[in-house]
Amino acid sequence: MDRTVPTSGNNDINLYIRTYYSLLRSSREVPIRSLIEAHTRVRSALHVGSSNLEPDVSALVYSLLRLPDVLADDINLVLLGQSEWVFAQHGYPGVEAWQAVNAPARRRRSYWDGNRTLALFIASRSDIDDIIPKLTAYQIELDKLHLLLHKPEINAYLNTKVLARDGKFLPEEVDRISGFAGIDPDILTRIQSIWQGKTVERIRRIAQKNCAVSVRLLAGSFVEYKRATRRWWEQIREDCPHIPFYDRPIYFVSSNTHSLPNLLSGHAQDIEQELGDFIRQGDDPLLKQEYDDILKQNVPSSLDNFLYYSLKKYETAHRSSRNDRLQKEKQVGIHRIPSQHVFDLEAQVIELSKLAPDCLDHRLGVTPGDKHGEVLAKTDALIINIDYPLGMAAYQILSEIGRNIAEIRGIFIMGKAATLNGRVGDVMIPSVVHDEHSDNTYLFNNCFSALDVEPYIVYGTVLDNQKAITAPGTFLQNHEYMSVFYNEGYTDLEMEAGPYLSCIYEIVRPKRYPQNEIVTLHHAPFPIGILHYASDTPFSKGMNLGSKNLSYEGMDPTYATMIAIFKAILKEEIKRAS
Repeated sequence: MDRTVPTSGNNDINLYIRTYYSLLRSSREVPIRSLIEAHTRVRSALHVGSSNLEPDVSALVYSLLRLPDVLADDINLVLLGQSEWVFAQHGYPGVEAWQAVNAPARRRRSYWDGNRTLALFIASRSDIDDIIPKLTAYQIELDKLHLLLHKPEINAYLNTKVLARDGKFLPEEVDRISGFAGIDPDILTRIQSIWQGKTVERIRRIAQKNCAVSVRLLAGSFVEYKRATRRWWEQIREDCPHIPFYDRPIYFVSSNTHSLPNLLSGHAQDIEQELGDFIRQGDDPLLKQEYDDILKQNVPSSLDNFLYYSLKKYETAHRSSRNDRLQKEKQVGIHRIPSQHVFDLEAQVIELSKLAPDCLDHRLGVTPGDKHGEVLAKTDALIINIDYPLGMAAYQILSEIGRNIAEIRGIFIMGKAATLNGRVGDVMIPSVVHDEHSDNTYLFNNCFSALDVEPYIVYGTVLDNQKAITAPGTFLQNHEYMSVFYNEGYTDLEMEAGPYLSCIYEIVRPKRYPQNEIVTLHHAPFPIGILHYASDTPFSKGMNLGSKNLSYEGMDPTYATMIAIFKAILKEEIKRAS
């Protein structure tokens, strides 16, 4: 077979990666500004305006959503480490006693010392490939804002004329400041949508001071990543002492923390009346209209999906209700294990034999007394579901699980991806994956086809027989890079499939995964299923999750793919039972 798939071949991206890894070897902090030239040369598809004088608001918003909010509070040092032990060894003891902070759209354990230092826990080198370009994009756009806002008339206006309420600019103030700076008012408006009540304070600081961020990698060895992953697994074993993992077969699922428990517990359906009342009494007219339209069958949206979406909002407003859900989940064999002391990655251990058929989502096709329920009641198999990791952390985690369980009966991956030929909300099913980490091209029998997902998706399109690229990072892509692959038929751009397939190779073969080869996994002894739903369309300028949030629209592909995954598990158990 001729290899027509291009290798990475993008010198600018490779140079950028080599540059920041070489700088991070330093025992001292590295100024992010030292990476600006290499970052700009990449011409990232997510930072198309990096070299322009006007701020690239989409790139800024994308970065702000994926970095802890306190970064904008004059923080000048970001520390990267794998565990609290690593931080302590490098002179930062008790880092977990610092204030815990979060990023709106990126799951990562983060702590702030209350002054100018931010500590981020990392799970693999992919976290570095994620964090460093975002910090650089943030620094570039921050410098642009300072240059535009650092004018006597703007500082005078900010200090004496602003009548902002609740820390936010009034519309006329946005127009006035934008006029002074010579920028589109939409830039300040979109920044204010992220910073909310801290906007005035932060814009004043940016106008007055040229803020600079530095970064320090405390430990970057492969051993430290493996040690952190081992501690993550030990936490699971400690939290489930009644489960002998060495003797139990498992189905591995990489998805999220809510979709599978919602489908299996029946809790949202149990409190449907409370959820309906909550929506009707709320202040979101669009949700009220959607709920009424679903009940009247004016729209094809799923009522169950709507209940699952409403449940999250309901628990935010009624925090005590979360305990009711957790109790119901435990009754049907769903155990949640939060990560502690290392990277932030929740796991769920699900005992299939304890699931109650009358609690399962009706779309799963299991009813009390039927053969499917009988098969579930007799199996000793488990589902280990993890909150999908970032990049090479997928390899680390699956490797650790594979070494500590009796048998793998199936591996199923559900995650987000960028689509080069579809729309946001579409589902892509690849059977070929080119992995930029190993330069391997993996060929495998994806156990899913379009027919497995189409019955449960309402608004999107299902595209099977696709070809996927596993990229090292979201900012480490440009139109030149994507166009080369697109010409070779690659349309699915994501970050985890390649590392997972590298680990699967080691599970089914007697050696470490190769480099720069075509690798066939057609004869794997268990089903492999990969389903991606589109969250970005990078060939459409600005159409990424920095400018568009999936929110309710993401429920349709998420639950359609998760239903297909559970039905695949059920199918495998029925086959084994017969």
